Amino acid sequence: AYDFVHLSEKHGCELQAGGSDQWGNIVNGTELHRRISHQLSTVNYQPVFGLTTPLITTSSGAKMGKTADGAVWLDEARVSPYDYYQFWRNTEDADVIKFLKIFTELSIEEINAMKEWEGSAKINDAKKVLAFEATKLCHGEAEAIKAADAAITAFEQGGTAGLPEVAVENKVYKTFELFVAAGLATSNGEARRLIAGGGAKINDVKVENDSTEITPLDGMKLSSGKKKHFILKVQ
Repeated sequence: AYDFVHLSEKHGCELQAGGSDQWGNIVNGTELHRRISHQLSTVNYQPVFGLTTPLITTSSGAKMGKTADGAVWLDEARVSPYDYYQFWRNTEDADVIKFLKIFTELSIEEINAMKEWEGSAKINDAKKVLAFEATKLCHGEAEAIKAADAAITAFEQGGTAGLPEVAVENKVYKTFELFVAAGLATSNGEARRLIAGGGAKINDVKVENDSTEITPLDGMKLSSGKKKHFILKVQ
């Protein structure tokens, strides 16, 4: 609550906006500001205001935000345009139309036309539209085109052009160590489980042994499941 008071006093902030889950905090801020101003007998007291909007959640009820698992970032230093595109491409079927309305500037007529694709394989085309339009808004049309082309190359043609690169040291790794170094697993145990479950691939070939020694090469493709792919850049 005091954050709002401080922003008002020091920076002239009159409005605090947030998701509906922040309603209590914002109201407390407006009330604290009123009480402090009254106690100090502030001349020309100016009220402050709060504005909340419905919290955006997935169809499963999960909150979308920086504290949520697997959150997406707008800053390309944290999430590349390709990964940003893939985030929207992997939207749950039940959320596609809702997210098209919220996160794109397409007309309601265009979106309603895609609503008829629900329940069919064509909903994947709507996901591609969502991913492209959302990426275009955040990173520009050129990056959206590159991301879309890279996705087609990786998932429909089995190529590597345009996939995000990750730097690794020029040394000998055990296979599970390489997946950790490339950021496809957060721990040795997670990497071993990925390999044991058949989800780890090197150059599209499934990794069978988590302790095989391997020397990374420039351009080597590492995959975690069907959705995460990186190209190695050896330092």
